[in-house]
Amino acid sequence: MKGRNPAILLLAGTFALPALADDNDREMRNLAIKSGCFICHAVDAGAKGPEGLNPVGPPWTAVAARYKYDKDAQKNLTDAVMGGTSPYNRHWKDQASGIAMPPNGVAISETDAKRLVAWILGLAK
Repeated sequence: MKGRNPAILLLAGTFALPALADDNDREMRNLAIKSGCFICHAVDAGAKGPEGLNPVGPPWTAVAARYKYDKDAQKNLTDAVMGGTSPYNRHWKDQASGIAMPPNGVAISETDAKRLVAWILGLAK
């Protein structure tokens, strides 16, 4: 680092952060597309699903807000993605038209599900 001003390097790194965030956002959206997540979910409330229909599952910004302070959210939501949810325990009743999330272990690896869930939880404002 000899001959370089650390403040300039720090400033340059700060401008690179939004680009990294955009790359991660794009990567996670592509993963969600590839895994079929957008068939039932949207990122934001009010967004339309395939063919202009209302999404079956809750919007991810609502998921992020609901689980923002839940220390077990990462594990529990990854488990829900991989194993599905019960139609008898509808925790999104009156907020989503679907009654349960099917298991998605055939559509996404657990590693990718963890990455996607972490991104979703990061959507909390």
